Amino acid sequence: MPIANEITALEHEYWDSMISKDPRVAQRLTADESLIVGAQGVSTVTPKTIGPMVESDSWKLKKYEFSDIKVTAPLRDIALIGYHVKEELEVDGKPITFEANDSTVWERRSGKWVSILHTESLAGDPFGRDRTPKAK
Repeated sequence: MPIANEITALEHEYWDSMISKDPRVAQRLTADESLIVGAQGVSTVTPKTIGPMVESDSWKLKKYEFSDIKVTAPLRDIALIGYHVKEELEVDGKPITFEANDSTVWERRSGKWVSILHTESLAGDPFGRDRTPKAK
């Protein structure tokens, strides 16, 4: 299987685990220490800590759609994927839809791919002008 197909399939498997709330899949695909970077800040997750995050009742991923997928493998055991994603969620019982640009760095360890870094940036104006209240 070409590397782009393999990494894209892994990314879908990770996202699908969030829809199904299956912590075992997310745990298997998370490195012993993995970084997550996004609007919430920078955090470190492990297979042990990702499980409760996936199972949380405070949010539910309903649907996602990837587009503009780019995959590169600069080293034999390192692969990077970046893509645009449309997400439909329920957060604290309320529906939310947004678009973001995400990336994941995958490392092959003992023949198994694991995520070592995931980033998510809300799509929009790079200077945040689309989220700034307008002056009256």
